[in-house]
Amino acid sequence: MPDIENFKERLIGLLNREALKRGKFVLSSGRESNYYLDGRVITLTPEGAYLVASIILNMVDGRGFDALGGPTLGADPIVGAVAALSYMQNRALKTFIVRKQAKDHGRQRQVEGPELKQGQRVVLVDDVATSGKAILEAKAALDALGVKAETAIVIVDRGEGAADNLAKAGLKLEPIFKLADFGL
Repeated sequence: MPDIENFKERLIGLLNREALKRGKFVLSSGRESNYYLDGRVITLTPEGAYLVASIILNMVDGRGFDALGGPTLGADPIVGAVAALSYMQNRALKTFIVRKQAKDHGRQRQVEGPELKQGQRVVLVDDVATSGKAILEAKAALDALGVKAETAIVIVDRGEGAADNLAKAGLKLEPIFKLADFGL
């Protein structure tokens, strides 16, 4: 079993050094911010992918989820890392990606990956939550399939309404870090 507290310390160090940018930014919510946390800068590196996947696997261990996934693009590297690491640790967890909209060709699916069945319990993941809009859109796509999403895990909750917005939709937000952890 990995030392999760040590992994969190290493991960926040990476986030502070590589992913936290200061300046003027427009967020996906349309709001302006003096900083930007780009989780993909970390989740697309070997160390970052390993740390995030290890921490998330620890968070979901024993909770009976049938699969783990989230909205493209923030969830994509997280999902891949979790799938590989869960297999390597003999606790394979199916994963999926939710597109913004269904494809207009092929199988015309919005939820990609192994088939999810009605009634299955899944956990949603994303890199950063601001308003929670992308997670809510992913949940709506899963609801249409009869798949139950009640938990969302993010690397960082910016503390700008995501937890409340998700709670209204029946999702509990479980961040690895909150904005205060960065001194912001």
